Amino acid sequence: MTRASAARRLATGAAYGGGGVGLAGAALVTLLREEARAARRRVTANRAQADPPTGNGVYGRGRGKPIVLTVLGDSSAVGLGVEQAGQTPGVLIAAALAELAERPVRLAKFAKSGAVSRDLAGQVEQALPEHPDVALIMIGANDVTSRARPAESVAALADAVRTLVAAGCQVVVGTCPDLGTVRPIAQPLRLFARRWSRQLAAAQTIAVVAEGGRTVSLGSVLGPSFATDRQMFSSDEFHPSAFGYAAAAASLLPSIADAIGVWPASADRGLRLRRDSVRPVAQAAAKAAGRTGTEVQPTEVSGPGHGPREPWARLRRHRPPEIPTAEQADEAGRTAVST
Repeated sequence: MTRASAARRLATGAAYGGGGVGLAGAALVTLLREEARAARRRVTANRAQADPPTGNGVYGRGRGKPIVLTVLGDSSAVGLGVEQAGQTPGVLIAAALAELAERPVRLAKFAKSGAVSRDLAGQVEQALPEHPDVALIMIGANDVTSRARPAESVAALADAVRTLVAAGCQVVVGTCPDLGTVRPIAQPLRLFARRWSRQLAAAQTIAVVAEGGRTVSLGSVLGPSFATDRQMFSSDEFHPSAFGYAAAAASLLPSIADAIGVWPASADRGLRLRRDSVRPVAQAAAKAAGRTGTEVQPTEVSGPGHGPREPWARLRRHRPPEIPTAEQADEAGRTAVST
């Protein structure tokens, strides 16, 4: 079974209530669960800090009504692993988005450490009264390392995206990171963790695109190999450091800005779309899952040879922008609330 067909089967199972992982998948989840418990013990032992301040508030000094950015998801959306609000992805993106839009950006973060996809419903309920213009969702790692059924996780994410889109909100999802790059997960399970993470990321992409959102593959952005770049990890060797979150923010910002129409086309000059960049959504999702920083968004294709049997999606790669430093991000927050 190809990666695209596996992702399609998982996403279809989410839509229709199936999506069992099968014997091999069940065995993998059991083994990974045991390894995750050991990893959590190690993470807990090394963890010296609590969640950082949310950084909720208004960023930027431009004129006009603030753009409302809401951040939902798990500890990666919270920014667990750093101490300053200005080092978290939400604040970094809000400050940079304000510069691009030349308008203030109001950050409203409802992400929670330890959250799984089924927790998104409650976070969305909290976010809707803020009337968000764009929502960033970062979710998936805890679904892999817990008892969550993959199809149920994908269905919960699809429900969250559908509700936000129906409310007039643009949605960008940072898909499940590659857990095969995280040091506390030992070999040989690290190899299986990578495979399962990518399958979930691809299935998330299919579901999100179907609901009118777009995804960005975080892949190894939130966990580069410790053997090559240890500075990307925080002290617990599981969550990203300030450098890791800055890399994630740089991958996510162009898609968030483009979703609300403030990403300049000139920023991607020289990164021409290839002829095969428009594909059936399952193929696009599978390809993006293995390529960190790749965006997938819904599109339509017409003409001879392009039938309606499967939705189509566009793969895009943006040139990573320069992200403000933590000090610059904090400086941009005129009325930021540290909670």
